[in-house]
Amino acid sequence: MPDRRRAPSGYDAPPQDYLRILAANAVTHGVLVQPSFLGTDNSYLVAALGRFPSQLRGIAVVEPSVTGAQLDQMQHAGVVGIRLNLIGLPTPDFSSAQWVRLLKEVRQRNWQVEVHQVAGKLKPVLEPLLAADLNVVVDHFGRPDAKDGVDDPGFEYLLTLGATRRVWVKLSGAYRNGASGRGEMTAKAAMPLLRKAFGLDRLIWGSDWPHTLFETTVNYSNQLRLLDEWVPDHTERQIVLRDTPAKLFQFVV
Repeated sequence: MPDRRRAPSGYDAPPQDYLRILAANAVTHGVLVQPSFLGTDNSYLVAALGRFPSQLRGIAVVEPSVTGAQLDQMQHAGVVGIRLNLIGLPTPDFSSAQWVRLLKEVRQRNWQVEVHQVAGKLKPVLEPLLAADLNVVVDHFGRPDAKDGVDDPGFEYLLTLGATRRVWVKLSGAYRNGASGRGEMTAKAAMPLLRKAFGLDRLIWGSDWPHTLFETTVNYSNQLRLLDEWVPDHTERQIVLRDTPAKLFQFVV
């Protein structure tokens, strides 16, 4: 998109490469999330889902003016939610007529709203989504501040939402939450707190592949091995890796 904040350059990350990485790591199903630099043109995402309907689901990015017919087409292709990537952007006016209509469409489809925002700005986003009775997935451990870690007031607020049973937290992109290993340290400290607040059945793992802007330092296999450290028990790990995402992303497995 012309107004993109940033974009990777010099390589492609096509769905067939993603599926090869899944197979190499004994992962059978995956979820494609529309990247910010493609804006609200979900055509490539929809095409990829159409090629691999049994293995892939999708999370789209849409304008609040999107029509019900357009959402129906996405749903038919395998889209199961919308993403709000709000890093560096203002909180939408969820009380506006267009947003009220869109959130109603999302709820009627039993879709989720995936939220990518720093922890300190989560509350004004999550409160209206929960008030609209929506399922919400929070990206990257809630993006706690690199310096404050789990003491970030925004992360502490996120922990209070476990009781709603309408919020899932994605165990992904820890490296985005602080350089020189700080993000991984925060993730390790966050795990027992998230587990206590949400339960394992509201935590899901994500690879964050193709690790945009971190391609030379991060890879899929290493991110998967981090989950072995966060959830050492194999049976419990299957809840995070298989059982919960199968339900949340509407897979038949």
